[in-house]
Amino acid sequence: MFAAERRQLILEMVRANGAVSLRELARVVQTSEVTVRRDVRALEAEGLLDRRHGGAVLPGGFTRESGFPQKSHLASAEKTAIADLAAGLVDEGEAIVVGAGTTTQELARRLARVPGLTVVTNSLLVAQALAHANRVEVVMTGGTLRGSNYALVGSGAEQSLQGLRVSRAFLSGSGLTAERGLSTSNMLSASVDRALVQAAAEVVVLADHTKLGTDTMFQTVPTDVITRLVTDEPPAHDDRAATELQALADQGVQIAVAGGAAGPGQGPGVDPVPTGRQPRRDVPLPGQRRGHGGQGPQLRSAAVLGDQQSGERAARVADLRRR
Repeated sequence: MFAAERRQLILEMVRANGAVSLRELARVVQTSEVTVRRDVRALEAEGLLDRRHGGAVLPGGFTRESGFPQKSHLASAEKTAIADLAAGLVDEGEAIVVGAGTTTQELARRLARVPGLTVVTNSLLVAQALAHANRVEVVMTGGTLRGSNYALVGSGAEQSLQGLRVSRAFLSGSGLTAERGLSTSNMLSASVDRALVQAAAEVVVLADHTKLGTDTMFQTVPTDVITRLVTDEPPAHDDRAATELQALADQGVQIAVAGGAAGPGQGPGVDPVPTGRQPRRDVPLPGQRRGHGGQGPQLRSAAVLGDQQSGERAARVADLRRR
C-alpha cells in the first residue's frame, strides 16, 4: 500500500470512529506502528486529525462519541483483558451496578459465572449477557432507550436508582484524565452514570490505554471519587499514557494493569497501587460536598437489592507495580 493510500484509510477510520489507537490502525493498514505514527504526524500537520495518547482523534479538541458498531471493534483484545481482570474483583453474592459500554459488556459476560450476584444496569447489552446466567439476578433501570449504545437514559433511569445502595459500580467512558476524571460525549449518558456512582460504595473505572489522557465534554466521575482503575499495558512508545497513570496513582486511584504481576493477596494480573484510601461509604455526585446533607442511601437486603520506548516510562510502570 502506497503512503497516500495508507493515510487516506487512516483518515477514513478516524472520521468513522472518532478515535482510533495506533495499534488498531497498524493492524488494519497492515504495517508497523512506527509507520502509522509517521502517517499520523503527517496528517496532523495538514490539520486533518489530532494525535492523542497512543492514537489519533478527530481535530478540534474534544472527541465525539462513536456508535456501538465502531466501538465494539476498537481495542477489542485490550477490553477482553480488562474484563477478565475486573471480573476477579467481584465476589459471590455481591450486589453491584454495571454501566453501559462495550468494555462493561465484556465484563458482564464473565460475571455470568459468579453465583448469587445481583446486577443493576441501564444497559440492554449487559442485561443480555447475563440473561441466561444461573443464579444471577438482573435489575434494569427505567428510562428512554438510547439506540447508539443500547442504554436506558433520562429521568426515568435516574429516578429508578434513587434509594439504591450497592458495593461497587463498574463504569466505562469516552476519556479519562487525572485532572478531570472520567468523561463522556453525551449529556444524558453522563447524568445516568452519575446516578450509578451515587448508588455505590466504591467506583471501578474500566478504560483501555487509548482513553488515557483523552478528555470529552461531560464529566461523569471526578478523579477523587474513583476508587480503582482497571486498564491494559500501554504500548512501549506511549510515554504520555504512563504519565497519566502515574498522575492518577498520585491522586489516590488504585491502578490494576491487565497482564501485570500479581501483588500480595491479589488475583492473577492485578497490580494495585496502595493508596491508604478506605472504601467509600458515601459517594457524592460531582459538585456535592462529602459528608454534607446527611447519610447516603442505605444498602437494602440482598433479596430486595439493596445491598499504566523509554527507560523513564519503564521505570514508572515498574514503580507502579512495586507499589
